[in-house]
Amino acid sequence: MLNAIWFGLLAIGVVVAACTGRIEVVTAGALSAANSAVETIGGFLGIMCLWLGLLKIAEKAGLVETIARFMRPLASMLFPELPSAHPAVGAIMLNFAANLLGMGSAATPLGLQAMQELQKINDSDEASDSMCTFVLLNTSGLTLIPGAVVALRASLDSRSPTAIVGTTLVASLVATACVLLLDRLVRARGFRSW
Repeated sequence: MLNAIWFGLLAIGVVVAACTGRIEVVTAGALSAANSAVETIGGFLGIMCLWLGLLKIAEKAGLVETIARFMRPLASMLFPELPSAHPAVGAIMLNFAANLLGMGSAATPLGLQAMQELQKINDSDEASDSMCTFVLLNTSGLTLIPGAVVALRASLDSRSPTAIVGTTLVASLVATACVLLLDRLVRARGFRSW
């Protein structure tokens, strides 16, 4: 559906440009946007490589296990059905750490790994309570340092790339509190069985 909408918007733009005799504006705009995209990805790539490398080193050094052990009380509170020593706990906590640092792209493979581990202890084809809680927390986007957005703003020559840190923290904190509250409400009232 989204592809059809984008195609429709592009087609309308080209047709209008052709009808008004300004097709060169569309061509220049397309080339300029393509160049900007490559430059943005180039700036973005360095930071993502740095964080992914640090996460891999942390995993090899056993820091992941340490974090998972340290975060077990939080994991037990958020995911009461999950056994404390289950491998999903480490993947979930690393996913949270990546999200807290604003590295959504780095968090994605960890989130997929966590969901695979959660599915191993799920007897149903439907998502378990732990899976729902995990998706809700990821969707709320709790972020301490929005590293990716700061990098994007810096690559686009923002005067103050870190100006969004405070507002991002407050907004994501409120969103996370709301989804946790709704999650507990749904669990307590058994709405999932509807």
